[in-house]
Amino acid sequence: MSTIRKAYMEISNGIRGLRFHRDQSPSGAAQHDGNAKMDDCKSVTTRSSKSVVHTEETTPSRTPARVIVTEDSAVSNAVARLFPNKASSALLATRGDYSRTVDSKNSANAHSSSTTASTKGQGQSPLVSSNSSTAQPSVSTTSTTSSATSADQNSAKQTNGDVANLNGKLKRTNKDGVFSTTKLIGSPKAGIASRIRKLNLSMTGQKWESKAETISELMMDEKFLDRFFFYFSSEDRRRLCQVCKKWKNILYQSLYWTGVVPVINFKDWVNDSGKRKLCFENFQLRGFDQVCLVSAVDKDITEFINNTPNCKKTLRTVSIRCSNISDNALESLIRKMPAINKLELSNCNEVTGSGLWACLNPKIIVLTITDCIHIADDTIGAIAQLLPALHELNLQAYHVTDNGLALFDSKLNSSLRVLRLKSCWEITNHGVVNIIHALPNITVLSLSGCSKITDDGIEIIAENMKKLKSLDISWCARVTDASLEYVACDLGILEELILDRCTHVTDIGVGYISTMTSLTRLFIRWCIQVGDYGLHHIFSMRNLRVLSIAGCRRLTSNGLYGLRHLQRLQELEVTNCPGANSAVCRYLKDNMPNTMLIE
Repeated sequence: MSTIRKAYMEISNGIRGLRFHRDQSPSGAAQHDGNAKMDDCKSVTTRSSKSVVHTEETTPSRTPARVIVTEDSAVSNAVARLFPNKASSALLATRGDYSRTVDSKNSANAHSSSTTASTKGQGQSPLVSSNSSTAQPSVSTTSTTSSATSADQNSAKQTNGDVANLNGKLKRTNKDGVFSTTKLIGSPKAGIASRIRKLNLSMTGQKWESKAETISELMMDEKFLDRFFFYFSSEDRRRLCQVCKKWKNILYQSLYWTGVVPVINFKDWVNDSGKRKLCFENFQLRGFDQVCLVSAVDKDITEFINNTPNCKKTLRTVSIRCSNISDNALESLIRKMPAINKLELSNCNEVTGSGLWACLNPKIIVLTITDCIHIADDTIGAIAQLLPALHELNLQAYHVTDNGLALFDSKLNSSLRVLRLKSCWEITNHGVVNIIHALPNITVLSLSGCSKITDDGIEIIAENMKKLKSLDISWCARVTDASLEYVACDLGILEELILDRCTHVTDIGVGYISTMTSLTRLFIRWCIQVGDYGLHHIFSMRNLRVLSIAGCRRLTSNGLYGLRHLQRLQELEVTNCPGANSAVCRYLKDNMPNTMLIE
């Protein structure tokens, strides 16, 4: 189908919609009834000398033709808006008059009649009427035989070189009377279909919603981009913000940055105030609810508070690392950012226990303090008294003793569920007893690096903390197989067990924990006394999902081949194992397709 044919069909669809709207109006219905009375009479529609002349005569053997003349100015104006150029509007209208297509029904014995357009001069209408089934020019029908014969002769003469006018352009016919193929000039504009749909909807009173029709329009459609940007990572979105202003405005919404922690390193902007201001402005526009401040001093904290006023009610998590801030700066930050409920202080050597007493907010539910040399027993007292809603406490303090753990109040028993004490070298079994008395409902307990804890302390934990789901006793050099026996017997719902660097754990201890059906995560890294015999016990743990045997030097390739029995395993770490050669790793990858192998 040619381009002009497609355009004509689109135009017809648009005009049909306009007629439908006109017929529904009262004035259109009255005019339609008046024109219907003209069915049995001969009608001649005559325009100006530049218009197309249609002549029809009804005979007794033919069904009367129906000609309806429409002079609706509303339709004329609507079509004029669709086709603003003169060449396109000439296809449909001259002097504002628009006529409907003549629709005739012939009887069974009558032959079909066709209509031709006679043109005079260069100013004639470019519309040519022709049958869709044949390309030969049609002949006009008149009431007399002589006029029909004359029209046939004229049509035959035009076959060998007459010029046909199509879409305002001249095209010659060949010897067979078929138009030769030439390039169409002045084809309908792109988007004509959408313009016609928009006009139809506007005439019927429906709401018009524009839809993107090209890739360029799609890349600027806000509804599409709102869903499209969710398929990218936060790092990709950071780059996409630099494409254009429209993309930047869409991406600078908090829903795209949920869970992302922006890091502001003040050391990089020591002498550049312009970058600082721009950073604070972008931070507010993106609506982050958490931030990490690195290498900050008191002046930087004050500047951050003053330049982010919109974050005072939205900022939830603050992490301060490797910073030399004083107690006053920390107090000012927490007081002016009252929505903070998660606080991390890492390597902040200027913060003291007295400063925490002055600044801790009762809304804090997660507190992490690591490598702060001035944190001691009084810090535990401040935490126990000022944070009644505390849910998670992560503490790495070298000067915390059993006396500090005795300051834990029973008020925290209703809220505190996660307690991680890392490298607290001064804590002994007495400190464990203090924890059990105050916090028996803990579900996650870590005593990593508490080297003074022995088997007796683990036994107390196993007998009194029945709700434990995760236990970390890594780097506890005094823990032996006896501790694992207590754990296997009493902690029936334990899901995670970490035994890294427990050098006194042997194959016998691994045999104890292999009976725990609830265990899904097991870490025995650098347990140098665990060998193939202990590994065979692990093969029976069908519910295991994560297993790490990194650094177990007594494991051989024969023992590692048996890991294929753990088909539900999702992650396996075999780094620094002498028996984990390339052949073993290749074998495990082939037989454990659903397992991520870390070699």
